[in-house]
Amino acid sequence: MQNTNPQMTRRRLLQASTIVPLAGAFGQAKKIPIGLEMFSVRKALAEDRLGTVRKVAALGYEDVEFFAPYYSWSMDEIKELRKVMDDVGIKCLSTHNNLTNYKAENIRKAIDYNKILGSGILVIASAGQPKTLDGWKTVADSLTQGHDRLKAAGLRGGYHNHQAEFTPIEGKRPIEVIAADTPKDFVLQFDVGTCVEMGSDPVAWINANPGRIRSMHLKDWSKEKGYRVLYGEGSVPWKEVIAAGIKTGGAEFLLIEQEGSDYSELETAQRCLAAFKKKTPV
Repeated sequence: MQNTNPQMTRRRLLQASTIVPLAGAFGQAKKIPIGLEMFSVRKALAEDRLGTVRKVAALGYEDVEFFAPYYSWSMDEIKELRKVMDDVGIKCLSTHNNLTNYKAENIRKAIDYNKILGSGILVIASAGQPKTLDGWKTVADSLTQGHDRLKAAGLRGGYHNHQAEFTPIEGKRPIEVIAADTPKDFVLQFDVGTCVEMGSDPVAWINANPGRIRSMHLKDWSKEKGYRVLYGEGSVPWKEVIAAGIKTGGAEFLLIEQEGSDYSELETAQRCLAAFKKKTPV
């Protein structure tokens, strides 16, 4: 049947224009979806959850990553959200979670919610800031336990870094402890901007962990504007980072994240996606 819905046609064209350049740019046969970490539109999401998902899809994003408050939504709300996602043609490939969601008494709910949403990776958004390497080893143990529980349900665990993980303690970066003390199939979701802010080399980090950077947060940073800088206007060498992320890191999808800017949340999301398509070399 011919599609006579102009809005749907426009959205599919936008989605196609997002995927194809990446595939052509790095010689990849696979498609790399471009998504939005929904923390970027957190105020809009709190005011109108379903409407915001529709608007994000209309911008041309293919994937949404819901952050920790999703766990407090009701089962009916999760099911309604999945229906809207299906209607507008957008996926949820991962979610952000509190570390408590990995506990035995909480993980069943997290598994059920993620399976309804279609998410395959439950990423821990933060583990606080342990002061010792032993403290970070304890975190890694908790991550491994949660990952094992998720694998039994056909899902994967992951961890999202911030500045603390790239700040050396006792001569070693905590992110190195997380990588060394978690299974090789545990996902190291790479927040690029925080790595760059702390003076670490993002490409070197990817190359040191082949096959484990299954997801990346494309968050830029500059000395002048911090994280309020838009994608492509900061200090991150995006050409090299994205090429390494796909070729060596094994990135399955990319997520734009913005903590704030001089524009509204949705306009910021639109500008970042447009900049990604324009500035990411093809």
